[in-house]
Amino acid sequence: MTNRKHLRETPRKVTPQIVRPYGDTTGDGMVQMSFTLPLPHDKRAEGAALQLAKKMGMDPALVVHAKPIGPDFTFFVVYGSSNHLVDLSQVHVQEREFPLLTPKEVNVAVKRGLRRPLVVVGACIGTDAHTVGIDAILNIKGFAGEKGLEYYSEITVVNLGAQVLVPELVAKARAAHADAVLVSQVVTQKDAHIHNVSQMTAAFREAYPAGKVPLLVAGGPRFEDGSAERLGVDRIFGRGTTPGEVASYLVHAIVPPATPRKKAS
Repeated sequence: MTNRKHLRETPRKVTPQIVRPYGDTTGDGMVQMSFTLPLPHDKRAEGAALQLAKKMGMDPALVVHAKPIGPDFTFFVVYGSSNHLVDLSQVHVQEREFPLLTPKEVNVAVKRGLRRPLVVVGACIGTDAHTVGIDAILNIKGFAGEKGLEYYSEITVVNLGAQVLVPELVAKARAAHADAVLVSQVVTQKDAHIHNVSQMTAAFREAYPAGKVPLLVAGGPRFEDGSAERLGVDRIFGRGTTPGEVASYLVHAIVPPATPRKKAS
């Protein structure tokens, strides 16, 4: 028999509430950041980069890389110690509120709950021509080892591709009787992704009766966590999202939950 006196519980590692960045040694606050200044590459530009780093809380700071970008711009990489602390009690993230389902579970849920295919319309809207994101979710080849929504037998996918105007997206969604509309936004210069998605949500709410608007989902690498309500969409998906996550969310948000069968008396 095992001698219980020799059994010891492994102590749980306690996560501190206040943390600093880590570089060479724990808590040294070392960070690295990059930026571009509209200055030709010279000593004055490097001094300006160090001044900016100090104003951002890096002291001391060191320019470890400086490269001219044409005659009037310089790209910098600055390394130094950050004076700022992170309070984890003030960090708020959106937790996944639905279970991850397998493709088989998604198909069964849709078939039982809707008794028809779930219709998804996807596109890159505005001037965005980058279809990598929307194709990763919709195309059968998928992403990260997971098949896209086209693989699901109970999901009908209408992929409109790139540079789709918002009125066209609304018209296609109405014609397809879409349950959900997925838009991908990779181009973010001058907050183009924010403007495009806000325009899209306004157009859908104007075109559909109240309570009949399809589920509106936006995805892209630069959307802020928790910004769905502000943008008027039902859900935001960020970088690294897989087709299985999107399919599981669609079931969670659209498909009525299964009613437990009554036991025979």
